[in-house]
Order: sequence, then structure tokens, then C-alpha cells
Amino acid sequence: MREATWKPSRGDYLEALHDQNPWAKLDKVPSALALPKRRLLADELWQTMLQDPYRYQVVLGPRRVGKTVALYQTIDQLIQKGVSPSRLWFLRLDHPLLMHFELGAWARSLIKNFNGTLESPLYLFLDEVNYSTNWDKWLKTFYDEKWPLRIVATSSSTAARRNRTVESGVGRWSEQFLMPYLYSEYLGLRHADFQQFQAEESLFHTIHKLIDAKPNHMGNGGRRLDLFLLLGGFPELLAAFDEKESFENALFRSQQVLRSEAVQRVAGMDIPQAFDIKNPFELERLLYVLAGQMCGLMNVSNLAGTISVSRSTAHQYIHYLEQAYLIFTLPNYSTSEESVQRKGRKVFFVDGAVRNAALQRGLSPMTDSTEQGHLRENAAASHLYTLSIQAGQRLYHWRDGKHEVDLVYEDVGGPIAFEISGKDHHRRGLRTLLEQYPAFRNRCFVVSSESPLFENPSDENEGIGRLPLASFLIAVGAQTKRSLRNRLGISP
Repeated sequence: MREATWKPSRGDYLEALHDQNPWAKLDKVPSALALPKRRLLADELWQTMLQDPYRYQVVLGPRRVGKTVALYQTIDQLIQKGVSPSRLWFLRLDHPLLMHFELGAWARSLIKNFNGTLESPLYLFLDEVNYSTNWDKWLKTFYDEKWPLRIVATSSSTAARRNRTVESGVGRWSEQFLMPYLYSEYLGLRHADFQQFQAEESLFHTIHKLIDAKPNHMGNGGRRLDLFLLLGGFPELLAAFDEKESFENALFRSQQVLRSEAVQRVAGMDIPQAFDIKNPFELERLLYVLAGQMCGLMNVSNLAGTISVSRSTAHQYIHYLEQAYLIFTLPNYSTSEESVQRKGRKVFFVDGAVRNAALQRGLSPMTDSTEQGHLRENAAASHLYTLSIQAGQRLYHWRDGKHEVDLVYEDVGGPIAFEISGKDHHRRGLRTLLEQYPAFRNRCFVVSSESPLFENPSDENEGIGRLPLASFLIAVGAQTKRSLRNRLGISP
């Protein structure tokens, strides 16, 4: 007996559309969707939709960092600013019914039924836009033909960029990046007593301002910083933590969620499907090997041999993992671009807690000093990496023979070098860097996870300053917020 085939009616499509847009009836976004605490991007994104001239926004980032929630919060803020709910439409494009039609068909129907005009445009919020066929070509068409639409879209970076025509987005939309929580964001989420620090025009000046202030309340971070490093900067994990709960329970829950969502699903499903990888197990194995080398130099030939693939395939897999915002790699600093590209790269995770989940480290990061050192260095690197994306600057490590410096940030006005240390750490790497590159004079810092000292770099201090890790992370967070506003074209 042949099974009956269900064919959705027009009413089914309309019901699916209205179910996704409850503010059309309620005149507000339910608080369960637009959570009261907003990420940096969600605080600013609504303003871009009211700007003229207007460009579309495409929000990229890892899974579970709050991209969808940012859309709901943007809708909520637009309603509060007086935009009619009937002009605000959210489309979850991985919905089984909404996938039946191309984006142009949905846009045309909404414009017709809700009277979209150039003077009174509709606002479209396209979640998981990569599930829509030819999404980039439709956005290009909407923009070039001046359809009465203002659009924000989200996607995982890997899926969004596959087979996309780069030319389509030029001048038509901007890519924004939502990464895991920064430490300053986490403090704002969890601790009402935290006062946001205001950044200056460059990271160098912001750090000097912080050192001059010597804020005692920031200190070394203590339990707050440890919890942030161990759980990771993913909203649901940070929000779910109960102060009465033990670190051990929270840590195990974090590793279970991240291993399932950020490791197995991304490396085992999302990337292989997006790039047609025939043997996903190779990619997962590579991720586990890289997790064991976090904060270390990569040897691609050795990596290829370990997972039994060619060197070119290993390079390609590393690129996929970077596009999915699981890892990032940093080149070696040099004033010669040829040297930058030739020398080895250092590997980091966008969030160190993902690395712990991949390796199933359990409770080890709580007691193992080596593990803790890796997490602190990775946190410093990931914060600077997020800043570099927003500010359009470059980030490096530096190594010359036996001498090395953890991180070099190409700041406005010149590079800054950072050595991430524990209680006792030598300065030989920074001294050698200063000898080879005079541009780093008074632009070098030891960032300590143990010492509460604040020192400006000066000739008396060998041109090397000092500040606590927690304060450093807060300074970078403040600078990232300022850079994000500049990127969005929003005045302070």
C-alpha cells in the first residue's frame, strides 16, 4: 500500500511564518527569545538598520555563540524605537517549509502583503541564510534593484562562504563576527558590580590608561577568571552556572555540551557536508591532534603523517577548521612579508574550553599547572584575535631560534608584544625582540596570571611593562567594543 504524501497548503506556509514572528500579534518580542542580557554586537546592530545609506549585514561565527538571539534582540530594540512589528520579519531558513521556496519568493510575497516601500521598507532577519539556495545572488539582486528591504542574516562561516561569489557582497553587505564571550562581557553578564572600562583610540593607549588607574577591583580575577577559562565563553553555559553549583559539575556539563555541539557536530557533520569531505574521521582526528598542540608550533608534514593524509589535504583541513571558527593560526612576526609567510605558524583555539572538550580533559584543567598555563595563553590569544578581526589588524607570534614571544599585535601606531606568564617568567624573549626591532621599545608587556603588579614600560623597566591577566583581558574587551562600533559606523 502506497503511503500518503503530505502536501503543505498555503495555510501551512502562513502558519509557519506567523509562528516565527509572534511580535506581529504581541507588539513585543517574548523575553524567552530576546534575552535581557545582550552581546556587544546585539547592543549595536539595530542602529545599522536605521542608517542611510544602508548596507546589509551578515553575521558569522561559531555555533552556540548567540547569533539567533542577537537577531531577536535587534528586533526588540527596533520595536522600542518605534518600528512597526508588521515591518519586522524573521525567517528561519532551515525550517522544512521555508526551504521549499527561494529567498526571492519569500521577499516578494512579504513586500506585496505588507506594503513594503522605499520610504517604509521591511526589515528581514534571515537566520541560517546558507540553507537558502543562491542566497548571495538574491541579496545582490535585492540591493542592486533597490527592493524595499533592510536585511540582517546569520550563518556559520563555513556554510556561508562555500561556493559564494565574492563579488556579490562587495559594497552591498558587511560581514560581522560574533565570537565566544570576552571576559569583560562575561563579567557584565554574571556580576552586577562590574564597571565597564572605556577604551582609548588604540590598545596601547588603553593599556596605559588601565595601568595608570591600577584598578584594585580587577585584580587577578580569581574564581571569576578561573570559571570563565574552564567553562568557556558560550552564553548558555555561562548563564546556566549556579553559584551554589560545584566547579566539577559545571565543568563536566560544559565539556559534554561542547564536545557534542562544537566538536562532533561541526567537525563530524557541518564541515564535511559543506565541503564534501569523504572521510570525516580524518578531520576529527586532526582536530584532536591540534588540541594536543594548543599554543604550540604546527608542523603540517608531521600532522599529515599522523592522520595519514597528504600535506596538501592537511593544509586544506586546517583551513576548514579555521573557517568554522574552531581554531586560528598565527604567523611568525617579521618586517618582511616573505619571512612572515615562510616561517611556522602557532595554533590556538577560538575558545580553550572547546580544546578541553575535544580531549575530554575532565578535571585536569583545575589542578594541572601546565593545562592552566595553556588556557591562560589561549585566552589572551583569542581575545586579541577577536580584536584583530574587529579592528582589521594583524596578530602574530614571534620566534627566533631559542627565543620567543607569545603574541604580537599590530596596533594603530605600531606593534605591541605580550608575554603571557605565571608567577615567575624570564624576559629573555622580549629583550631579544627589542634588540632586533627597536619599534618595540616601551611597547612590550609581561601579562601575569599570578602577579597583581601594574608597571608602565620605561627605560627603568627595560622598556617592558607589566599587568595582570584579568586586567589585560578587560582592556582588550573594551578595545574590541570600540572597534566594533567603528566597524559598524556608529559614533561613540
